[in-house]
Parts: sequence; structure tokens; C-alpha cells
Amino acid sequence: MFDEASASERRHRTARATGATRTTRTTRALRGVRRLAALALVPGLLLAGTVAGTGTATAEEQPRTPGGVAATLSRLTVHGTVTIRDAGEEWKTEAGLYEMTVTGGGTLQSYGVDLRTAARTGTTYKEVGWDESSLHQNKNAGKIRWILEHSYPQVNDLSELAERADVKSLDVEAAAAGTQAAIWRFSDDVEAVPADRSARKLAAYLERAAERAPEPQASLVLDPPALAGRAGDRVGPVTVRTRADRVTVAPSADAPHGMRIVDAEDRVVLDVGRGARLYFHLPEDVPSGTGALTVQADARVSLGRALVSDTHSQTQIVAGSSASTVTAEASVIWADKKATGAVPALSAKKDCAKGAVALTGTNAGDAPFAFELLGARHTIPAHGTRRVTIPLQEDQAYDLTVSGPDGLRKNFKGVLDCETAGAVAIGTADAPANRPTPATGGNPTPLSAAPGENLAETGASGATTPILYIALGLLVLGTGAVVLLRKKKPAPTPEDH
Repeated sequence: MFDEASASERRHRTARATGATRTTRTTRALRGVRRLAALALVPGLLLAGTVAGTGTATAEEQPRTPGGVAATLSRLTVHGTVTIRDAGEEWKTEAGLYEMTVTGGGTLQSYGVDLRTAARTGTTYKEVGWDESSLHQNKNAGKIRWILEHSYPQVNDLSELAERADVKSLDVEAAAAGTQAAIWRFSDDVEAVPADRSARKLAAYLERAAERAPEPQASLVLDPPALAGRAGDRVGPVTVRTRADRVTVAPSADAPHGMRIVDAEDRVVLDVGRGARLYFHLPEDVPSGTGALTVQADARVSLGRALVSDTHSQTQIVAGSSASTVTAEASVIWADKKATGAVPALSAKKDCAKGAVALTGTNAGDAPFAFELLGARHTIPAHGTRRVTIPLQEDQAYDLTVSGPDGLRKNFKGVLDCETAGAVAIGTADAPANRPTPATGGNPTPLSAAPGENLAETGASGATTPILYIALGLLVLGTGAVVLLRKKKPAPTPEDH
């Protein structure tokens, strides 16, 4: 608990700090080594996958928008100072509310859920489920959502919030700092103590009162995101899952002439409601190719939705939303009506529980689709589906290009960012300040700083050099050895509070 904790709760904190119920210093240091090892891999090791098969099914296919809101991190709007204590380390940082600008129109407010990772202004984020973020397998993720629903800015009557926290008054800085401190307790498993007494009492109240809430619904997503079929057929369905009452529907700009988006009765649709089932109607005379449908709506993004980047920037969680533009696309790939062979449709998403990217392939053809990916051979049977899991290291960049028959090429890229960052050294070390820094062109956090730059601000520490030597030693042992060291951070249990 914070300064207002009971004696028993204080003793429990002490037990946690000494390792009785939490990760030890050594484990935290190893997590830092693993991150440095992965970052060392990034410049020279981007995954390359080649899929080779037979058939006459496909043409060039471009990456599609997976669905939901996309937003750019702007600034830390209101904040206060918080002291972080974790496994023998102690440092001060800024804690508060961020603002984000939505692509297409709208604004979001957010808090951070990975305090040791730098928040890079100008970075584009996308909405994902908890299973694709550092909240995966966190038993207290629902408590974070409860905090968002019962604190600032959702409760913007600060006198009411002050009464709940049993303080005389709260200003917006204290409200934001106290809320962020309570969130870090559950997202990063640290002791976060606001400097302001009112903020400290608010954080203690929120931590004490928080209850588990269910994961929030996506603002907009299409299921499945990729389909395969033949010219002349009606291919689908694609189900619309959204918070909006209505969404507009249209073929993508690169769709072939004559392709229509229809409902189950084969009627052309221009807008539909939530839960609608859509189909691609393909002309019989269209040659093999690809297309897509696009759905769009204005919706408020649910509190508690995770926001992640394809670079290495602090994971955010939605704390407030205006009516914002949300978009999703589903792709279709088809073969000529008379063609034989495989007709593969491919999609991919992060699987944080397995520390991997999961590639899903569907084959609508009349022959198996055989391919090699990263040295392993896989086969999708005719009219079948297969899921291929590609293990990665935490913080490892991936750039996976899948090639198929008749020039099909589909690319999936990003960074596997599934864990909250741990300490980079055993014992006390400088820690990153939680203030936004400029984006660095999409590259993960560098291993070294520019002349005169404080390594602490980039998430490194004075112990970077010896730890880097350890990391490089692990790399000599091979990627497999490093993967064996990979371990998830245990989620807090109800008894810990």
C-alpha cells in the first residue's frame, strides 16, 4: 500500500521487496539482460520467411488495417511527481495523463502501463486486446479497468473524487498522478508513492477499492480478417464486431471492378449494424487476384483498451475517448474459376501468452498448400486452416514476408512487446523518467546514448556496459539459449493485496 497502509500491509510490502512473494533481483536483472540481448539482435536480425507453393491462386496483396482506432502519442498533459520503489531501487518520475490524436478525427486520453519503457511522442499506436499487450495473463488487468472507470478523468468532479479518497481537496495534477500511481501498482508490480499527500491518499484508495472488471470490447474489428475463394463465388462471412450502432461498408480502392459487398441474401450493403455478416461477391470472369472490404464508424473507444506501437514505445491504456474514427479491413484472395491448386489466405497477430507471432492460413483451393517458414515445413490441406506459431524474444523486431503462388507476397512486421520492462542491473540503478521523448524513426530503444545524453532517460543505466557484455555472451550461445531464459513476470494474486 502507500503511506496510508496498515501495519500488516506494510509488513507484506517488506516481504514482497525481499522476494518472499515476488520476482527476485536476479530475475529482474535477467529480464534486463534478455531485453538488451533482443535489442542487440534488432539491427541485424529481422526474421525472414519464405512460403513456396504451387497453384494459380493469387497476386500481390498489401497489408491491411487489423481494426480499431489508430492514434499518435502527443504529450503528457497533467502530471505530478511519484517515487518508484522496486526491488531495492528507488527513483522519482512524472506520472499523469497523456493525450493522443486519432487518425481520421478524434482524441484519446491514456495512462502508461509499462513505466520503465520510454513514451515516444509522435509514435503511432493501434488498439489491441489484452492478449497482444503487456496486460496478457495479468490477473489484475481488470482492476486497472475499474480504476479508469472510477477515477480521473472519468470522474471529473474532483470534489466527489476527493470525498471518496478522504481528502479535503484534489487538483487535476494530484488526481492524474494518484490515478497513474495506482495503475502502476497493478500493471508493473511496483510501489508508486506520489509526492502530493492528496494524490497519495487517492492512489491508496484506488488500490484498496479496485475490483476486477471484464476486458473491454473492441471499438471495431472484422472476423476473420482474411478469406479465400474462387471467382464467381460468394465468399464469407465476415462478422462485424463493434461498439458503434452503424458502420459504413465499401470495397477497398484496389478491389477489382464488379466485386460487391453483400449480405446473406446477396443484397449490396452500404452500411450495417453490429453483428452483421458480410460476404464478397466475386464476378465469374475476374482473373485471380486480391481485394478487401473496408468498414468505418465513429465510436468511443472503451476504457481499458490497450494501445501498442509497432516500434518500442510505452504501452498505453485508454482512459478517455471522444467520438473517434475507427476502421477495419478484411482481405479476400481468389483464384480463377477454372484454376486448380491452392488458394491461401494469410493473417497474423501477436500471441503474448506464447511469446510469438501466430500466422493463420486458410486454403480454399483443391490442393494442399505446402510451404517453408524459418526452416520449418508446413502444409495447409485443401479446404483447411492451420495456425503456425513463430517464437520470438521479448523486444525482438520481426519483418516476416510470406510468398506464395503467382507472386503472392504478404508482409507482417512489428516488435514483440509483451512484458513490462524489468530492472537492467542488480541493485540500485538509474531509472527512466516517465516523460515523453521524441520518436526515433521507428527504431527500438538504442543500446547507447548520444554524447551528453543521460542513459537513464532512454531506459538504460550505468550498468549497461557490463550487462551488454553478458547479453553478447548469451548471443554467442545462440538464440535458443536466450529463449530458454525468457520468463513471464508473475501476475499479482488476490492474496497480495
